[in-house]
Amino acid sequence: MAERTTTAAHQRTRLDHAAEVTEDYAEAIAEIIAANGQCRVTDLADRFGVSHVTVVRTVKRLVEAGLATTARHQPVELTAKGKRLAEHCKARHETVFRFLRAIGVPNKIAAIDAEGIEHHVSPETLKKFAKLVREQSGDSSSS
Repeated sequence: MAERTTTAAHQRTRLDHAAEVTEDYAEAIAEIIAANGQCRVTDLADRFGVSHVTVVRTVKRLVEAGLATTARHQPVELTAKGKRLAEHCKARHETVFRFLRAIGVPNKIAAIDAEGIEHHVSPETLKKFAKLVREQSGDSSSS
């Protein structure tokens, strides 16, 4: 039983890692557009501290997945599907961050840890995080 659980956990982690870059880029594109009105490849390269070529390759994968659109020397835009992904990621990130703050993790550390945890937390665990945060804040409404 333990061997199967371990195998399943490793398989899930590999899948999570594969989705992590896509999710980070979708969220970053949405945030940059909200802040600047548009998102250029150079904005993403600066944000992630990677090369222009790395961003171009990643954006190409987003376009192929139907999450973004762009053309040579043009801003990157999210499709409706990409916007939904970005909103989902932002909400998940916020839930993890608020959970970490609720258990006493300092802001700076919670912000850093949430960035990694958000990609690996199951929907079931995320619901528990949200419930704890609601209970601690006195908000009994559902999210």
